Amino acid sequence: MAERVLVVGSGGREHALAWKLAQSSQVQQVLVAPGNAGTASCGKISNSEVSVSNHTILAQFCKDHHVGLVVVGPEVPLAAGIVDDLTAAGVPCFGPSAKAAQLEASKSFSKAFMERHSIPTARYGSFTDAQEACNYIRTAEFPALVVKASGLAAGKGVIVARDQDEACQAVMDIMKDRAFGSAGETVVVEELLEGEEVSCLCFSDGSSVSPMPPAQDHKRLQDGDLGPNTGGMGAYCPTPQVSQELLRDIRETVLQKTVDGMKEEGTPYVGVLYAGLMLTKQGPKVLEFNCRFGDPECQVLLPLLQSDLYEVILKTMSGKLASSAPVWHQDSSAVTVVMASAGYPGSYKKGVEITGLSQVQDMGLQVFHAGTTLKDGAVVSSGGRVLTVTAVRSSLETALQAANRGVAAVGFPGSVYRHDIGHRAIAHLSKHRGLTYKDSGVDIAAGNKLVDMIKPLAKATSRAGCNAELGGFAGLFDLKAAGFIDPILVSGTDGVGTKLKIAQACSQHGGLGQDLVAMCVNDVLAQGAEPLFFLDYFSCGSLDVDVAASVVGGIAKACEMAGCALLGGETAEMPGVYAPGEYDLAGFCVGAVERGALLPRLGDIAEGDMLIGVASSGVHSNGFSLVRKVLEKADLSYSSPAPFGKSGQTVGEVLLTPTKIYSRLLLPILRSGAVKAYAHITGGGLLENIPRVLPRELAVDLDASRWSIPPVFSWLHKEGGLSEEEMARTFNCGLGAVLVVSPLDAQRVLRQLQAQEEAWIVGSLAHKQPGAEPVAVRNLKHSLLNAGPASSAELVVEQNGTAPRKRTRVAVLISGTGTNLQALIEQAKRPSSSAEIVVVISNRPGVQGLKRASLAGIQTRVVDHKLYGSRAEFDSTIDRMLEEFGVELVCLAGFMRILTGTFVKKWNGKLLNIHPSLLPSFKGVNAQKQALQAGVRVAGCTVHFVAEEVDAGAIIVQEAVPVTVGDTEESLCDRIREAEHRAFPAALELVASGAVQLGEDGHITWKS
Repeated sequence: MAERVLVVGSGGREHALAWKLAQSSQVQQVLVAPGNAGTASCGKISNSEVSVSNHTILAQFCKDHHVGLVVVGPEVPLAAGIVDDLTAAGVPCFGPSAKAAQLEASKSFSKAFMERHSIPTARYGSFTDAQEACNYIRTAEFPALVVKASGLAAGKGVIVARDQDEACQAVMDIMKDRAFGSAGETVVVEELLEGEEVSCLCFSDGSSVSPMPPAQDHKRLQDGDLGPNTGGMGAYCPTPQVSQELLRDIRETVLQKTVDGMKEEGTPYVGVLYAGLMLTKQGPKVLEFNCRFGDPECQVLLPLLQSDLYEVILKTMSGKLASSAPVWHQDSSAVTVVMASAGYPGSYKKGVEITGLSQVQDMGLQVFHAGTTLKDGAVVSSGGRVLTVTAVRSSLETALQAANRGVAAVGFPGSVYRHDIGHRAIAHLSKHRGLTYKDSGVDIAAGNKLVDMIKPLAKATSRAGCNAELGGFAGLFDLKAAGFIDPILVSGTDGVGTKLKIAQACSQHGGLGQDLVAMCVNDVLAQGAEPLFFLDYFSCGSLDVDVAASVVGGIAKACEMAGCALLGGETAEMPGVYAPGEYDLAGFCVGAVERGALLPRLGDIAEGDMLIGVASSGVHSNGFSLVRKVLEKADLSYSSPAPFGKSGQTVGEVLLTPTKIYSRLLLPILRSGAVKAYAHITGGGLLENIPRVLPRELAVDLDASRWSIPPVFSWLHKEGGLSEEEMARTFNCGLGAVLVVSPLDAQRVLRQLQAQEEAWIVGSLAHKQPGAEPVAVRNLKHSLLNAGPASSAELVVEQNGTAPRKRTRVAVLISGTGTNLQALIEQAKRPSSSAEIVVVISNRPGVQGLKRASLAGIQTRVVDHKLYGSRAEFDSTIDRMLEEFGVELVCLAGFMRILTGTFVKKWNGKLLNIHPSLLPSFKGVNAQKQALQAGVRVAGCTVHFVAEEVDAGAIIVQEAVPVTVGDTEESLCDRIREAEHRAFPAALELVASGAVQLGEDGHITWKS
């Protein structure tokens, strides 16, 4: 069951935590309290105004809103005992207890703890008297120049002095002038250590630790580590200065030793443990402990975490870390650059508007908000550290370059930031490494690894004629073995255009494989050819094995869908040709067709022939340069909630919907001989592709009101101000393929298509008049302005001609096995049916009815009633989903929830239910039992409109079932169920066709 998670905090760290948690399939929603502009409304993520300082109120809020996990970002709530209080109230909370958090909350405690357990750290003294502290500074045998406020000081309570006088002045500032308030009542004076400073974090389940990759923070404000100390101006990960051997040493001598010591002292440490270390000549020494993720270290660590953070947290809290360690992305580096307000870390102006954030995300970068808020719809600054821009690339150098380009693209007047994050690591790498072929940007080992990963995927595409073995110099295909007698070979090549840019920006690469295969295979089909084998070309500047494997894996799966073999390919790594993170794709498909079956049959195509359109899945893979321009004009990023598509989808997710592959659908129909021509609606849209398969003397007459236009096209038309001609010449406008058939064959072909896919009679062919355009699209503007789920009803050809009639869009609500659902599905699949089931919604996950719907190709949704605090909230979610699918009629098929009066009133006359008795007899539960106890001789079932009173709506259909001698409740139930499977489809058809309606007086009205 998907969980609701609450993240406590408002900084960049908390945005990163919410971002990573939202990626989990097990997380339904992430609330952030109080959050910032970046977490206000972003997919699954939204802000909450609940008080996080009052733990009693917070616990009750979590119970009321079904929050299954609380993740605490900052240190102050942890030190205040938020984990103890929420856990005691029965709310799972991730982080250390207040006692365990003393490792950070009290530097005096922390130093004494390390001393007790022989954990390497700087020599020190702890003082509550300023004069004693100064005496220690002046008399110590070592440079005692590091002065720390013992308590929490928001990461700023440490002064590294240049000499003894400055150190003593720091003591006075902290203890006498209370520069850090009560945090400075005790000061710790430490030895000044020399070396490289790094951050080593780990997950701890109280017994074992799992280290994260080492990171390095940059505390100074300015480049070259100059200027005042800050909360952190950037970070990178991993740090090459920490070898695997050294990391193992740190794990044993610091991290594990600390967790062991806490457990030994009766305070098990569960959560994230952060050790700030100095790499001295004597080995690593602890500078400080933090009891949570660092900020900005969190913003480079989580993008490198390959595992599901939600699962990692659960395993950490349940003590199972040792058996299931988190997995991290290898061969990648992350850099984050902090953008701060002018004047930081001193006084600064708030309310400065920030622009350009969507463009940064489109560059394949992640912006994590810290000190931001929303004002009149705009993002404005509200703190010192305002944003962090994070880049993940194959090397530290390219990651820094990408992050710096992202920072430069942000419109933030007066902002302060560093340009040299990671400079120490880059210097370290330059010093310690000789040149290799890999340094030039070509990684042979990565290429070999990729081939090994994709070999089994390609093997799975083997078919008659070839075995799809990769690794040779060329691939072979045996046409005779594939069953061809007199074949003509047909070849096609294509790419996926600038849809690549969107996939790269969204880091969603798998769907491009289907796009590539579809674009080539669908072209080959235009000649009537069966696709036989496919070759791919993947080129990049630097090979990211995971990305390439995702793309090629998608190609292999798509080849299986298309029925062709992935016979070979080329991966080209070309440093300097492509920018970091960019790649390009090309595909090549070869098919074959028997000589006598070649399309188009130009000599057979005649005036009056019908055009059948087959639905596209959306934009497919053409026109994306224009799409991106419209998005830029609308100031929408790919991560923005989509103003088109399904609920909860982002712009990027909708646009990356894969192109449909038509080969398995169309080949049997093409081979039947009924299709005279087939046009793939690709680049050039409706206007340029259909004429490619027609005689010159014929023209195309299309009626856009006859097919369903996906909402994305309506949005592009309106938002981009695109003309009808521009839409029709650039996009498929909802039709991925168009078939030319004779009027006599139209109905049969349409029914064959509609058994598996949405299809419509969309127009016809006419004689082309001199000077006339080859394609006319009527009603396009009207259809675009009214496009969307509500206008996408299926059109059915009548027996006596081609006049279309609308199919009513139906949703079915279920709770269990869905036996009645199956009967409704079978009815709706009939070509003569007036109903189209567009979605099945269950209030329980994983039930059999959902599987029935999926097998029938019907979209499914789960709205788990247990996640909602009230019936009204649950019903409103159902209602919103019905509207999104453009539903016109709702059937309750074993739906075990009582709907609110508000919902029933809204859907009055559009809501059907079936009851296992002849109403008005035996209402409510156990109807069969009631019938047997009453001794009636006839039982049955009733389909009725739903009214506010249970089982009291107007009756549509009833079917009687005789009660036989010796009937049991079970036997009677079985026979009534059989009757239900006849009655419910019959009632659905009556209402969907308009033959039966609910009158204003609550009674049935019949129409002939």
